[in-house]
Amino acid sequence: MIKTILIDDEPLARELVREYLRDFPQVEIVAECNDGFEGLKAIQQHQPDLLFLDIQMPKINGFEMLELVDKLPQVIFTTAFEEYALRAFEVSAVDYLLKPFSKDRFAKALQKMLERSSGINPELLDNAAREMPMQQNRVVVKINGKIKIIPVQDIHYLEGADDYVKIITAEGAFLKNKTMTFFEKMLDPQQFIRVHRSYILNVTQITRIDPYEKESYLAILRDGSKVMVSKTGYPKLKEVLGL
Repeated sequence: MIKTILIDDEPLARELVREYLRDFPQVEIVAECNDGFEGLKAIQQHQPDLLFLDIQMPKINGFEMLELVDKLPQVIFTTAFEEYALRAFEVSAVDYLLKPFSKDRFAKALQKMLERSSGINPELLDNAAREMPMQQNRVVVKINGKIKIIPVQDIHYLEGADDYVKIITAEGAFLKNKTMTFFEKMLDPQQFIRVHRSYILNVTQITRIDPYEKESYLAILRDGSKVMVSKTGYPKLKEVLGL
C-alpha cells in the first residue's frame, strides 16, 4: 500500500484529489492537512510515500515545509500558480498539476509516480526555495518539532557550524540545515555581507569596526557581540557601508 497525504488549504482541491484516488486502490490517504504546519506534523507521524502538495498556503509555503522534512517522500505539486512549475520540476518532483486538472491528467501523474522510486532532491530544493519571494524575507526553522519563522531583519549574524548554519537573533541562536553559500545567495547583499568564511553579518547591527590581528578586524554589534571580519571580507564591508 502506498501511503499519501494531501496538503492543501482549499477543501475542494483536496476533495477532488480524494475522488480521483478512488481509481487507485493501492494508494491510501493517511491524512489531510490545511497548511504546512499540519503537513509537517502528519509527515512525521505517518512517514508517507507520496505527498499531494500545494505551494501557496498560509503560514509557510510548500517549499518551506519540504525544507523541514527529514526524509523526503515523492511529491506531486497541485497549485493554481503556473510560475512555480519550473522550480517544482527542478527539485525532481514527480509532477506538477495545474488547477483545475482533469482526471486523465491526474492519472498520468499517478502512473509516473508508480514508475519511479526516487523522491525530491534536497540539494535542488535549496535552489527552488531560495527563489520564492516570500522566503527571501524570512527563514523557517524547526525547534523540538515546532516551527519558528524568523524575519530576516531580526537576524544579527549567521555563523557556519559544521553541516548547519547558526542564526543569531535577539531571541537566541537557531540552527538551520543549510550552507553559508545558500544564505549568501538568498539574503540581500546590501544588508548581509559575507565578512568571513564562517560569518555573514547584518550591517544594520554594526556599531563600530576595530582592528584586530594580521590585517583582520572585529565588528562590534549593538548587543555587544563581536564578529570576525577577514582581510578579504573587510573591503566588501567598507563598500556597503560607504567607508
